[in-house]
Amino acid sequence: MQARRARDPAEGRLANVAAAVLLGGDSRRMGSDKAQRRLGGVALATRIAALLADLFEDVLLVGGDPPAEAPGRRVPDPEGPACGLRGLVAALSHARAERVLVLATDLPLVTPELLLGLVAWPEADAVVPRPREGSQPLCALYRREAVLPVARARLATGALELRGLLGALATSWLEPADLAPLDPRGIALRNLNTPADLERAEALLRAREH
Repeated sequence: MQARRARDPAEGRLANVAAAVLLGGDSRRMGSDKAQRRLGGVALATRIAALLADLFEDVLLVGGDPPAEAPGRRVPDPEGPACGLRGLVAALSHARAERVLVLATDLPLVTPELLLGLVAWPEADAVVPRPREGSQPLCALYRREAVLPVARARLATGALELRGLLGALATSWLEPADLAPLDPRGIALRNLNTPADLERAEALLRAREH
């Protein structure tokens, strides 16, 4: 499937898409709050929020404890178990635009090219990357009107699996062949779950910047 042309960064920030960083994830394997861990000398949440603020006018910092310097509006998670679905419900509830790009704080290697590629992809209830390692529902674009009622209902009933939510929506997938031109090195969707992951990301970041 062919995507529409992504916006050139020089054209200014997008107002018709909101962006949200989800900060309330489980950090047990990392040993401390992922949002506060640093990559290239910058807190992960700040790094992601700053990237989003360069691209989108409305940036939300959802749940958790965002660093003071992270740009964006602070919004709380709703009641319910700590999970990605709860953060998604918060992001969709508070966003000012109909389409909302949601990004987990443990994906700090994501690039503008990938994010703008999601925005430019033909619209669906959910637009989700699906690399060979598996789908990434927390680096995805959601249509608020269609998704929020379904997500709220699933949160209320304890059906918390995000892949189950995607199965209940009209979801469009970016498969490996679609992702290759947006992420030629194949690193933008690497999750950072452990201190070892963070060390590898430091090396990848240094290599990308040289």
